[in-house]
Amino acid sequence: MLDQSYYQKVDEIIACHGRKSSSLIPIMQDIQETYRYLPGELLTYVAKEIGVTEAKAYSVATFYENFSFEAKGKYVIKVCDGTACHVRKSTPVLEALYKKLGLSKKKHTTDDMLFTVETVSCLGACGLAPTMMVNDEVHPRMTPEKAEELIDTLRGGAGA
Repeated sequence: MLDQSYYQKVDEIIACHGRKSSSLIPIMQDIQETYRYLPGELLTYVAKEIGVTEAKAYSVATFYENFSFEAKGKYVIKVCDGTACHVRKSTPVLEALYKKLGLSKKKHTTDDMLFTVETVSCLGACGLAPTMMVNDEVHPRMTPEKAEELIDTLRGGAGA
């Protein structure tokens, strides 16, 4: 059960976009930007408030890969595994991140909610492969060592 403040914030977001079905995607984007994921309870609430079925809201949310029903960490790390990055050894970068953060293909977010690691098919920076993004910042020509150093920097130099 979400705190009432979540619903108040969503009411503000709905007011900004309007109570109409065409506002569904912008509303979901704003909710996800605010909370770093799309809580199912809020999606149900939005559907009711803007007059779309819950099934329609969920079908839109699950169609677009950008929406996530799982809470994400403060730093969302996307490791490209497209052809150019894969050939230039993105897999060892991903494995180094998993090891350093105690994550795996099944566990994507650290317990402290600081890091989420995902793989993506393309970041559109093939000439800089292997590439990864942290939130909206591109990090080109990654190596396992550079990825580990970046984690330390994001943690504030604490290491480990």
